[in-house]
Amino acid sequence: MPGTAGMGTHVVDLNEYGAEKDGKKQVLNERLFMQLLAFGCPADMQVDEVITQLSEALGATGIGAVIYQDVNDPTGLALLSWSLDPGDFVTKTRKVLSAGPFRRLLFKPQYTMLGRTYSSGYERDLRHWIIDRPANNVSDPDWPWAIWYPLRRRGAFAQLPGREQGGILREHAVIGRAYGEQGLAHDVRLRCQGLDPNDNDFVIGLLGKALYPLSHVVQTMRKTRQTSEYIQQMGPFFVGHAVWRSQPAQS
Repeated sequence: MPGTAGMGTHVVDLNEYGAEKDGKKQVLNERLFMQLLAFGCPADMQVDEVITQLSEALGATGIGAVIYQDVNDPTGLALLSWSLDPGDFVTKTRKVLSAGPFRRLLFKPQYTMLGRTYSSGYERDLRHWIIDRPANNVSDPDWPWAIWYPLRRRGAFAQLPGREQGGILREHAVIGRAYGEQGLAHDVRLRCQGLDPNDNDFVIGLLGKALYPLSHVVQTMRKTRQTSEYIQQMGPFFVGHAVWRSQPAQS
């Protein structure tokens, strides 16, 4: 790269790492990409009819997808799709949405979210965590409620010593695990550096049987050190109820 002469070298490593398995560190150079797109319906279109037509069109593509009713917009819906290949968002999802009646939908760019799954380095089953778990979570018919939102950390967090960062992150992990063990809330966590138009760092999806516990998770997280000191911005929040799901072949 220009301007780096005399500055040493940087080793580029694109792999995801998990815990040791059979005496070897797990390594994976794959991750799942997920995209949320939200829309409103014109006055002369019925949202339920649009959802039916959209589900039929998406089912023919083979891409993994969920259609949500927008809780805060009586004429609104959102499409969550995912794939190992982000090109599918262009060749499959985009192709569907740019055809027929879907061209008339009213796009809501403020709710657009695009991110990729990632590892923390401690996953016991790396592929399950990176590939299978996120798709299974969003597709589970027992967890129809969803809250999706982006967030941006303050730059100061990256300057903290690794041990201090770990302690701050564990506080969040303990809270999340408590909700998950009681079946109240499950999550999807995505990195979105360089993928988000508003320069966010992460996309979070909270999923569950009921809406209140998901809101309660956000409320509880507000008290943590990470949120109170090192989160610069959260939202906007999309609140949806899943009405249709498909499963991609790879999940």
